[in-house]
Amino acid sequence: MAAVGGSSPPEAKDGEPQREAIPDPDSQWGYIENSDTGRARRMRGGESWFLVDLDWYKQWEVYVREGDEDPSTIPGCINNAKLFEDNINWQLKKGLVEGEDYVLLSSTAWTLLVSWYGLEHGQPPIERKVVDWRGNCEVEVYPVELLLAQHSDMDKTHTAEFSQTDSIDLVLRTAQDQFVVSPQEETRLWVKNAEGSFERLCNTRVSLRTASLKSGQLVVMETRSKDGTWPSQQTRAGSSATKEEEEFHGQPGICGLTNLGNTCFMNSALQCLSNVPQLTEYFLKNRYLDELNFCNPLGMKGEIAEAYADLVKQAWSGRHRSIVPNVFKTKVGHFASQFLGYQQHDSQELLSFLLDGLHEDLNRVKKKEYVEQCDAAGRPDQEVAVEAWQNHKRRNDSVIVDTFHGLFKSTLVCPDCGNVSVTFDPFCYLSVPLPVSHKRVMEVFFVSMDPRRKPEQHRLVVPKKGKISDLCMALAKHTGVSPERMMVADVFSHRFYKIFQLDESLSTILDRDDIFIYEVSGRSSITENTREDVVIPIYLRERTPARDYNSSYYGLMLFGHPLLVSVPRDRLSWDALYHILLYRLSRYVTRPSSDDEDDGDEKDVEGGKNIPKPGNVAGGSSQDPGPEQAGPSSGVASGSRAPTDSSPGPSHWPQRTRRKHLFTLQTVNSNGTSDRSNFNEDTQAQPYIAIDWDPEMKKRYYDEVEAEGYVKHDCVGYVLKKAPVRLQECIELFTTMETLEKENPWYCPNCKQHQLATKKLDLWTLPETLIIHLKRFSYTKFSREKLDTLVEFPIRDLDFSEFVIKPQDESAPELYKYDLIAVSNHYGGLRDGHYTTFACNKDSGQWHYFDDNSVSPVTENQIESKAAYVLFYQRQDVASRLKTKTQPGQSDPPAPPAYDPISESMDVN
Repeated sequence: MAAVGGSSPPEAKDGEPQREAIPDPDSQWGYIENSDTGRARRMRGGESWFLVDLDWYKQWEVYVREGDEDPSTIPGCINNAKLFEDNINWQLKKGLVEGEDYVLLSSTAWTLLVSWYGLEHGQPPIERKVVDWRGNCEVEVYPVELLLAQHSDMDKTHTAEFSQTDSIDLVLRTAQDQFVVSPQEETRLWVKNAEGSFERLCNTRVSLRTASLKSGQLVVMETRSKDGTWPSQQTRAGSSATKEEEEFHGQPGICGLTNLGNTCFMNSALQCLSNVPQLTEYFLKNRYLDELNFCNPLGMKGEIAEAYADLVKQAWSGRHRSIVPNVFKTKVGHFASQFLGYQQHDSQELLSFLLDGLHEDLNRVKKKEYVEQCDAAGRPDQEVAVEAWQNHKRRNDSVIVDTFHGLFKSTLVCPDCGNVSVTFDPFCYLSVPLPVSHKRVMEVFFVSMDPRRKPEQHRLVVPKKGKISDLCMALAKHTGVSPERMMVADVFSHRFYKIFQLDESLSTILDRDDIFIYEVSGRSSITENTREDVVIPIYLRERTPARDYNSSYYGLMLFGHPLLVSVPRDRLSWDALYHILLYRLSRYVTRPSSDDEDDGDEKDVEGGKNIPKPGNVAGGSSQDPGPEQAGPSSGVASGSRAPTDSSPGPSHWPQRTRRKHLFTLQTVNSNGTSDRSNFNEDTQAQPYIAIDWDPEMKKRYYDEVEAEGYVKHDCVGYVLKKAPVRLQECIELFTTMETLEKENPWYCPNCKQHQLATKKLDLWTLPETLIIHLKRFSYTKFSREKLDTLVEFPIRDLDFSEFVIKPQDESAPELYKYDLIAVSNHYGGLRDGHYTTFACNKDSGQWHYFDDNSVSPVTENQIESKAAYVLFYQRQDVASRLKTKTQPGQSDPPAPPAYDPISESMDVN
């Protein structure tokens, strides 16, 4: 007897399985029912079992168990006709039950029975897979029947059966075979859900059961168009390409991006990244499809990688002048809420998010293990660096790591115990500082005590970390006024926002602040009782009718520039102050003539009472001293028409005929309102005084044009020249030792406390593509500024050999030399600006300027500018390797379509 445990039986000439000699009944029973190969064998997930009609099997069972030699009892060919709906489609009947309609046989038992008895002509074997449901194996009698269709013709469907354990990839390959689509063409699947909408089947590595696919569902296969777009996206957009657009053929990669509204930062970052050759080739050749990581909790479920791949394929199809990145913008906003909406952002910040998102979406490590960072602890740098990089790759392994990641050496030294900590950390880009000038240009207005002189605008050069006293000393060089006779104030909305002390830092003053520096008497002070003169803050207010029926009520509104006026301490009366202020305002306030004496305000100024001094009420005469009798300390500059006071004191001043007043005086708080609740008689705070004008009197005697007038000093035309710096200087500054700030101390394991350690970063290994971020934007607690320093960077041969401290291979200098391939530019200031890109096409080697949807060829001498913000450099050995691959005769040569160069050239210097 022939062996009976093999695979498929030999074929006969007519195509039917060749019959073998039938063993005796007892042997048959042993083969079919034993626990090793027969029905009693334990099922295992993934293997195949077969359905046999129960009636046929019982007849065979009677034959072999009873040993009846009657030929009529011998079962004929295996006939499963009762299990099928018809003999055309051979579809299994619904509701079949094991033990009532059929029995299950292992693959070996089925092969033996077919070899002995054969299978009814034309009937297919009913093969079913064993599925493992959480350790419980059972035969999947009814597989999932899916309706397969193409996106171009969804009315024409094909039914295919799949096990729930089959992968979505098998469904995709079955659809490709059914509709004769080449595996080299990029395809994807959609499934129609119960609501009638379509959902993407993104992860083709999961099973049908995981994807929740059921029998009868429609699965549509979509094939990417030649222009890199998906037909479904064009359908949703509702726009069809014109004939000219369909026939367009240009240089791949020379494609603009439409500005969706303040998205130039995104366009700039995308254009730079799109022109990194090895990364673009990775997406164009679909190598990313096998590395999409849909289960990474740190990733974006592959959506960012797929959205970026769509952009790359469209931009490098050579069939678009520009594309609209709205799908990518939506994906970015979904996963990074800071980029939602249409506000302006930083291209480097988006680039950082995009590189991290692509890395996690394409991470080859499916399950990250915990890796503890190890200190050098005296070990050789080479050993520690290898260990750090291996640990990094155990958790992070992607095309982004292969292309952009390098290694730092970080050295920290404790200032107390001298403990040295050395670690090696990966980096994705270098954020290098620019050499910053220690000087600062500030614009101020100088207000002299001489009322005839208009305020002067000055532009002063002061130390960035200087004090208010430095500002006064710089102004003294222009005016000849001693710094001791100056008071500095920040004026905002017609009031003093702050009056500075001389020892306060200049960093509290922003460039947009309106700074006024007032000349006061050398004996003046706002708070010190020991000084002979008091500086009183003066506001200007105008009465305005209230918006109600009661016309007797007036509102008060601030106007003009406030003043700081020096007043002798022993003359702090309202009448004296009135005439002092009248003199100080004499340049733009006209004195009433004798004919106008009956005009003016009938009210007295506070009834001649004294002005409260700091901490107490001022005493003194209520007699009117008049500006003509005021001493030098009253605010009258030398050389004016007022004679110097030589009288013994205010009690000897002669009486004058009282005149009507142009304005009234009122004590107010620092906000310029008369809210007395803000006053505290126990404090040393000097009250503010408001000059209140009646609208009619202000119109007649107050010259607003003259009051707002000022002159510019010669220094206003001064511009602080900034010398250009070399990129190597920035890198050298990046590797310079620094002391940690108080906000970011280091915990010393030896001292067991946080320390302001010294830190030094060194470059150990550099990536294939090096991204250098120039830190042009400076943010502090009190100031923000953009540094528009020109950074001179080389287009070719940027040499890092002097910065890399790892022992170098002198026979391969190209490992340390880089060539520029892209630049992200920022034009404008902090609050507004525009981003553009310079990039070198990987196929043609031609540089282009990308300004949203506009693209123009440029020359290399146009690339370097003050706008350069993020630089992309490619290592020379990588460039040589890529060129070798693209030479004729090599694999995967590019075949770009015919290209007509753009004739116009944009001057962007």
